Amino acid sequence: MRYAAREGAASVQGLSFRIQVRNTGDETITLSDVTIRYWFTDDGATSMFVGACDFTPIPGGCASVTRTFGDASAAEADRYLELGFTSAAGTLAPGATSGEVQIRVYSERYESMMQTNDYSFDATLTALTPWEQVTAYSDGVLAWGEEP
Repeated sequence: MRYAAREGAASVQGLSFRIQVRNTGDETITLSDVTIRYWFTDDGATSMFVGACDFTPIPGGCASVTRTFGDASAAEADRYLELGFTSAAGTLAPGATSGEVQIRVYSERYESMMQTNDYSFDATLTALTPWEQVTAYSDGVLAWGEEP
């Protein structure tokens, strides 16, 4: 799992980041078996969150990237965005990457959000970098990273 911040400001109207799935194993993986969690705080937002995919080279494009929100109970993460993939996303051979997936998270009212208190955020990571605070799962089992 690789991560990069797209917006480094402390206070933003939406979180913005890039991720990339990399198959470091010896066998081909099916992307529909993979989920990724980006952990953040809701900062008191009063409206629903939206997860937007701006770009991905994955087969099927952004339509093959699913986005759902869940609750967490950590100081640096009371919410998470879970990204998944439909069967149209295909597979990754050993050593292959998904390419860059560009994601935004914002509230329906575009309320201000503070990134610096978010578990998964790191403003210094502007190039795709292995980052254990964005977690990845294979068939629901933690395969990469450390949950908050």
